[in-house]
Amino acid sequence: MTPAATTSDVSRDQFLKLLVAQLQAQDPLEPIKDQEFTAQLAQFSTLAGIEKLNANFGDLLALQQITQGAGLIGKSVTYTADNAAHTGNVEGFTINEGSLQLRVDGQEIPIGQVQGMTAAAA
Repeated sequence: MTPAATTSDVSRDQFLKLLVAQLQAQDPLEPIKDQEFTAQLAQFSTLAGIEKLNANFGDLLALQQITQGAGLIGKSVTYTADNAAHTGNVEGFTINEGSLQLRVDGQEIPIGQVQGMTAAAA
């Protein structure tokens, strides 16, 4: 099960438990109004939709990082490390904790340190 699915299931379970508790604890002489009940169901539906959208954005971001990394393989990049500019060829990439890292001449370089790119010298 994906983390997003787990979060969504927990949220649904929590909502349903709260709803049942609210219905059990309501005053029979003043029951919950239809409008309030409908509003709560709409909020729950919105929450489920937002969680699904967040999961889809996460997948889209991962795909974008893979595409970006693949597009840089074989390119020469200039990057900053140890307060100095370096240049090297991109040999590959990894995604480490959601962050794209390029393998440049055997070193892992975070994409945020890349300052420029050119075609690799033949």
